[in-house]
Amino acid sequence: MREYDVLVVGGGNAGCAAAIAAARTGASVLLAERYGFLGGTATASMVGPWMTFHSGEERIVGGIAQEIVERLVVLGGSPGHLHDASDYVPTITPFDPEIHKALLFDMMRESGVALLLHAWFLDASVAEGRVASSRFATVGGMRTIQARRTIDATADAYVAASAGVPTQQGDARGRVQPASLMFRLSHVDLNLLSHYVRQRPEQMRSSLKTHERTADALTAVAGLYELWDAARARGAVAVPRELVSFFATPYADEVTVNMTRVVDVDPLDPDDLTRAEVEARAQVMQLFAFFRSDVPGFANARIAATATQIGVRESRRILGEYTLTADDVLHARTFDDAVARSAYPIDIHNPSGSGTTTHRLPAGASYEIPYRCLVPVGVDDLLVAGRCISTTHEALASTRLTPTVMTLGQAAGTAAALSAAAGVSPRALDPDQLRARLIRDGVDLRRSAVARA
Repeated sequence: MREYDVLVVGGGNAGCAAAIAAARTGASVLLAERYGFLGGTATASMVGPWMTFHSGEERIVGGIAQEIVERLVVLGGSPGHLHDASDYVPTITPFDPEIHKALLFDMMRESGVALLLHAWFLDASVAEGRVASSRFATVGGMRTIQARRTIDATADAYVAASAGVPTQQGDARGRVQPASLMFRLSHVDLNLLSHYVRQRPEQMRSSLKTHERTADALTAVAGLYELWDAARARGAVAVPRELVSFFATPYADEVTVNMTRVVDVDPLDPDDLTRAEVEARAQVMQLFAFFRSDVPGFANARIAATATQIGVRESRRILGEYTLTADDVLHARTFDDAVARSAYPIDIHNPSGSGTTTHRLPAGASYEIPYRCLVPVGVDDLLVAGRCISTTHEALASTRLTPTVMTLGQAAGTAAALSAAAGVSPRALDPDQLRARLIRDGVDLRRSAVARA
């Protein structure tokens, strides 16, 4: 039995931010992760670029998330925040997943976070209404970790569900958004592509003027409708997407492609997840052939990398002290216990086919996420960070994005450390104390709050 102040289960970006924040707040911290590296969907699933740190011209995401971007820039692993040429969000933030893996290890070492890699969470032990310990399968057998506070950053609410916290999944019919396998193509000549979209400006969704569509400006491409429709018509591709979509990386001759789509998947069903992985890789090969044969600038393209695992947009969500709704998001609600801000739209990829439904906030607006969304009902000494916080299906379509979950992780880690030091349950932690610490540590929560919803 090993004991810590804070145990973080899941080493994705939310879990990493939680572990760093807890350690910097004075707690002894163990971060347990099932892979041999950190970063979660950003590295294992190569989900990028990150969207978005901004609302209009204002940067609304700071703290550890912004620190990571700045350190990646220094390492040559990110160009920083770039204008989104496809006009979906104000900015995108490309990054190199391999450099990100190394940086996260550096930050754990600097913060004094202990690591347990290749550790698969099995179950939580609940005693007197609180999570007392968690059990993991490792290469050396079963290992039990005891902690004063536990943070579920598994994205799928594994710890919370094991502890008996009520959960929900998907929409009213239980359907979740489709899964996608990301891949990167190298040896790409974006000068040829930029010439194409200058000659056919209607083939790309963008507010860039025709003469502005240079290779450097093509940070994101959404469209190429004629090329895509022709390939689908002749049966060259059978991917249920309505357009071509890819993004810049830190490297001039490489792009990240976000186009595979496997529908009607239950990410918590091993047979379904297996089917999704197999189907997605077949789609990658179809798309690779399409790019090489049809898209200007891609004739010599190579597959630089495919993700270790398929990217899951949605699975299980906890029931917390507050459930964030679509109305909260679209009306840019503020909360007196807010711990994060976001301006990402509600975008719901069709669970059963092509098409994406997008609902946007008012221009320049952002909404806040209350601390209560991280506090599960019915169980003490447990916090949740990442996409499995307490939201509706529709609100999750906005809160799931990486800059937001990193901020949620920082909030959870800080709250876990503060509550442990004060000897109070996370549920009883003074939100003003938490917010003051988060603001001191760079999280942007400086908007005036309204009365608690």
